[in-house]
Amino acid sequence: MTIRFDGKVAIVTGAGIGLGRSHALGLAARGAKVVVNDLGVAADGQGRSSAEAEAVVAEIIEAGGEAMAHGADVSNEAEVKDMVQQAMDKWGRIDILINNAGILRDKTFAKMTLDDFKKVVDVHLIGTATVTHTVWPIMREQGYGRIVLTASSSGLYGNFGQSNYGAAKAAMMGLMNVLHMEGARDDIRVNTLAPTATTRMTEELFTPEVGELLRPETITPGVLYLVSEDAPSRVIMGAGGGSFAQTRVYETKGITLGGDDITPENVAAQWDKVTDPTDQEILTQAFEQTGKYAKNAADLAGIKLEK
Repeated sequence: MTIRFDGKVAIVTGAGIGLGRSHALGLAARGAKVVVNDLGVAADGQGRSSAEAEAVVAEIIEAGGEAMAHGADVSNEAEVKDMVQQAMDKWGRIDILINNAGILRDKTFAKMTLDDFKKVVDVHLIGTATVTHTVWPIMREQGYGRIVLTASSSGLYGNFGQSNYGAAKAAMMGLMNVLHMEGARDDIRVNTLAPTATTRMTEELFTPEVGELLRPETITPGVLYLVSEDAPSRVIMGAGGGSFAQTRVYETKGITLGGDDITPENVAAQWDKVTDPTDQEILTQAFEQTGKYAKNAADLAGIKLEK
């Protein structure tokens, strides 16, 4: 099976450098027409320049592809709408969206200002929602769409000094879960990438040897699969250095207490059972958990519930 994107139009945010640039070049090399979005800011979100996005566009065109640059701030609805409209005017459709744009303002929570917290959440979470919301009706009308959100191990597992970034990145899972459900009827598939790569945000953390192993180009193949016609949906893909894995959330079987036994002391006394991973399961929607707990309580009380 050869994955191609001929006739498809893609938007990649934050595509002037790093992972976004790699994704844009990868899509173009396989036939996609690409909107290279980049605000051209520093890692902390300061400044503005179109040079990097234009350079990626030039690289794509030189290789025989089609591309256009746009410097929309992803958290600015008017600028995003202008970008999407320009893509529609030029190519008439939007099939793929890779939400990659982001900034860092790292500090411990005690030292972080709320302005820095809000700004990072604004770019990562609100920016992702803004661009996705703008292309959503287009994809619904087409009956086709492929969307990737970008999370991080900082959000999935935590990282010291990144409460703002971690909160924004953890939110991608919740957004994906709901959009997967709401987009299924119109063949809009939504997945999340949790990458570990050498970018300007991480290069100081790695030795040159490790940095070379974790080049963005080792991640992009996984992203290209997540936006292909045969893509899955509702997958969190961890990727880095040629490794690809799926992150899942499980719930343990737990315990059920009834009547006067529902006390904090009994929860504490049976904590080993609450956390026992034996027979843990994946829940795929909110009401599965509700149904599980209601059934457990009914079984304990000897009540038979109607399905």
